[in-house]
Amino acid sequence: MKIIIGGKGKMGVLLAKSFEEAGHQVLGMFDAYNLDELTDGADMIVDFSHRDNLGWIIDYVNRNNCALVYGTTGLSDEQKEQLNLLSQNHPVFFSANFSYGVAVLQELIRTAAPLLKDTFDIEVTETHHNQKQDAPSGTAKAIIDILNPDGEFKEVFGRSGMTGARQKEIGIHSLRGGTEAGEHTVHFFGNSEHISITHHADNRQIFVNGAVRAAEYLSSKPAGMYTMQDLLFR
Repeated sequence: MKIIIGGKGKMGVLLAKSFEEAGHQVLGMFDAYNLDELTDGADMIVDFSHRDNLGWIIDYVNRNNCALVYGTTGLSDEQKEQLNLLSQNHPVFFSANFSYGVAVLQELIRTAAPLLKDTFDIEVTETHHNQKQDAPSGTAKAIIDILNPDGEFKEVFGRSGMTGARQKEIGIHSLRGGTEAGEHTVHFFGNSEHISITHHADNRQIFVNGAVRAAEYLSSKPAGMYTMQDLLFR
């Protein structure tokens, strides 16, 4: 495939290198500062950069009738709707986390949560490097959606002061520091027992590997919205 990479940061460099090693042609890496060099003809755009790039990416996909692998987090509701609309006419693979292990983690949570939510207290913690822009992480938000699909629990983002006894709630906590690639843990606290499900990323390469796998999966798909669940159970 002919690939265009959105963004020129650390993830962009890793994406370009890995796609080329997988035998694909990278036409370039682009953001708002070099769009004048952007050329048509790509089969797919892969973007893990910043939500501000979404506008030109959507324009490019529409203009070139190509596919999109999108892993940028911190999107507004309007931007999420723009991706949904784009998927009506183009293949779009969207995930807050492209780690295959995180996809498995989410399936474990889907199994555990209905069995535990009525008698166990639930807390979510996520840890990332000191340069991450959004909190909680997109992956943490996706986990919360799995834990609380019907909104029956109050979602409490951190705690401070005299908060009183715990109510029917899920606590969400974000840690930032160093070069931590990413860790997500769901805690189920019961009466005299505690279950934790954790995924730890040692480096960003696992997300890049997932993006390559997702792109190759998407290359043969019709228009639609695809996620890691589709890749997991294909």
